[in-house]
Amino acid sequence: MTMTTAPSDTTTLSVPVLPLRDVVVYPYMVVPLFVGRERSIKALEVAMAADKQILLATQKNATEDQPTEQSIYQVGTLATVLQLLKLPDGTVKVLVEGVKRGKIIRFIENQEYFLADIEVMEDDGAGEREVEIFVRSLKSQFEQYVKLNRKIPAEIMASILAIEDSGRLGDTIAAHLSIKLEEKQKLLEQSYLPKRLESLMALLENEIDLLQVEKKIRGRVKRQMEKTQREYYLNEQIKAIQKELNEGEPNEFEAMAKKIEQAHMPKEAHEKSTAELAKLKVMPMQSAEGTVSRNYLDVMVSLPWDKSSSDRVNLTEAEKILEEEHYGLKEVKERIVEYLAVQKRVKKLKGPILCLVGPPGVGKTSLGQSIANATGRKFVRMSLGGVRDEAEIRGHRRTYIGAMPGKIIQKLSKIGVNNPLYMLDEIDKMSMDFRGDPASALLEVLDPEQNHAFNDHYLEVDFDLSKVMFMATANTLDIPPALRDRMEIIRIPGYTEDEKVNIALRHLIPKQIQAAGLKPSEIEIPAETIQAIVRYYTREAGVRNLEREISKICRKVVKEILLKIKGEKARVEPEDLEHYLGVRRFRYDIADQQDQIGQVKGLAWTEVGGELLSIEAIVLPGKGKTIYTGQLGEVMQESIQAALSVVRARSSLLGVPKNFFEKHDIHIHVPEGATPKDGPSAGISMCTALVSVITNMPVRANYAMTGEITLRGEVLPIGGVKEKLLAAHRSGIKNVIIPVENVKDLKEIPDNIKQDLNIKPVRWIDEVLSSAIAGYPERLPRKNKKTKSSVVSVGKKVKLRKSDKTDRVGTH
Repeated sequence: MTMTTAPSDTTTLSVPVLPLRDVVVYPYMVVPLFVGRERSIKALEVAMAADKQILLATQKNATEDQPTEQSIYQVGTLATVLQLLKLPDGTVKVLVEGVKRGKIIRFIENQEYFLADIEVMEDDGAGEREVEIFVRSLKSQFEQYVKLNRKIPAEIMASILAIEDSGRLGDTIAAHLSIKLEEKQKLLEQSYLPKRLESLMALLENEIDLLQVEKKIRGRVKRQMEKTQREYYLNEQIKAIQKELNEGEPNEFEAMAKKIEQAHMPKEAHEKSTAELAKLKVMPMQSAEGTVSRNYLDVMVSLPWDKSSSDRVNLTEAEKILEEEHYGLKEVKERIVEYLAVQKRVKKLKGPILCLVGPPGVGKTSLGQSIANATGRKFVRMSLGGVRDEAEIRGHRRTYIGAMPGKIIQKLSKIGVNNPLYMLDEIDKMSMDFRGDPASALLEVLDPEQNHAFNDHYLEVDFDLSKVMFMATANTLDIPPALRDRMEIIRIPGYTEDEKVNIALRHLIPKQIQAAGLKPSEIEIPAETIQAIVRYYTREAGVRNLEREISKICRKVVKEILLKIKGEKARVEPEDLEHYLGVRRFRYDIADQQDQIGQVKGLAWTEVGGELLSIEAIVLPGKGKTIYTGQLGEVMQESIQAALSVVRARSSLLGVPKNFFEKHDIHIHVPEGATPKDGPSAGISMCTALVSVITNMPVRANYAMTGEITLRGEVLPIGGVKEKLLAAHRSGIKNVIIPVENVKDLKEIPDNIKQDLNIKPVRWIDEVLSSAIAGYPERLPRKNKKTKSSVVSVGKKVKLRKSDKTDRVGTH
């Protein structure tokens, strides 16, 4: 070893360097070290062979197995090797004692071990007055630290108090602190004693704060554990007492195990429930997880895994129940009886999935209850109006707080059988948002090929829905195509006037008499009064408003009887309706009394039934513009353009001057402008209005029409024929023009309606014009008059058959 003396009296030594991992050695510390790296063992051997001095320097990265000169801190501790012992595994155990701080000036090149020139560092500022103050504070703080930290023996405090040297005191305290390696290294590198002691005080204060917080947390946890243990012992004592009092009655777990066996679950569900019960047994009684498992088992054992009600097999009785509870609706009743007939032959039949589509108030929902009565099934209803969360159908996963099964499973659990009639009400009113699409979740429910293994998120096992008879209701077919494809659509059109009267006499009046507390002997509402209410106080496809008006009459009659205004029995005549219901709200016969030029009655379909649609056209001097108003949709605007093209193509036949369309504007308006209108079925009405206003010939007031028109003048079929004919009949129209291809739909029309209406099927627009326009074609200019023929397409003349002129359906 070489020793030199620098000009400033600092001592410089050349000593071996021993890199340390995860430890900083301070002066005056005696530390045992285990050394296993070859270079480190060689350094120790060189030191032992010389004066036993070695520099202990900490390496920056503790995970580095072969440190480099750059990865070793520049400041370490010059130490003396007190003892060296070679172990059998090749490692060396060495006992070292720190002497002074040492700073590496430079490393001396050596392949076998680290060798460096170091400068021995002396403490500066030891004689300053503030050092004495720091020493007192450090002893006081360390005493507090020892009380809080149970890892430091109490004897250490006595040895600390006996140290008089301030530098040694600081290093000894630093060695016992549980601080980061980087903080310990900073203290070692600080040679200015006041600064080192100040930093040490800050670190000691921080450690004391952490220990105090740790002590509080430890005390709180201990108290909680003591409380939990106390509750556990008390619960065990309560169980023991209850067991003694019950004298052998089964406890909660035994009762649940018995319920699981009695539920006759499928294998998968039985294994899941048994495993959940086993978990519940080892949980504390009041734990949150225990409550979740207990609720899950309650749901599982309450489900009707194998409980079914028996279907009614007497078809005559089923037909009787349907007829008694609902008037009309033949198609639906036939479908239910067909299902029962097949059920009678085939013992196991998957339940049909029906969707009743019709306007409000026609009895779709109440029909579900009637079908349940007729089939002998229990009835359960779920309203889908406004549902926008997929979890309403499939349930929540049990990881969520307050998780529940979906409404499908909930309702089945409540009803107690696995084959009820399940009514999905207002299926067209569902929507979707960020929580999912309930309509997509219903795809599995309503698919007979899939619903035998319906998987609710809460149950986590399959449940068989194939025995359930699902029935949906909707006002429109605004249903996703995939969902609509899984259902059998049955349309329920609006009621005729006679049907409404019969429904009121059979069902509505007895129901409202009972609801008002009247006796049947105290009030009489004859059929003609009901007919007057239907005509003048309601305008609807169903009977909801009719029932509301009957209820109003019953309430007023009750009041008059109690006030003794009326006698023992009140008979409500049509002329009394103004007294009970106020002035008439609607005109029954709204058809025009006089023929009008440019005004046509079209027929439209709406969600609440059919409506009479007035279409007006006028010609104005202008530049050939076409104006249309009345909130018309794109399809209806295109119908106007097609109708105008048909008229222009027949301009020579109609006697229209060549430049007429260039010098005149045509304005088409559909009144009730606040109501949006769309669809192609007003095509022939538009064309008729245009021909009427251009030729100045009036349209017959007692005619209404519906049909799509092509550019060739052909009349194409349309939908909603029944609703439209009912609207025409309700409005007092006597003649209705329909496309010839819609004749097949007249089978749905009641006979009394067909007898009151003169229904004329047409194929070409010329047949429409000759029927609906007064004087057509006789009043056309002589050179263009075609009394024996009609233009089918531009430039082509076809003679009319006699049958074309007199084609009628119904009795006139």
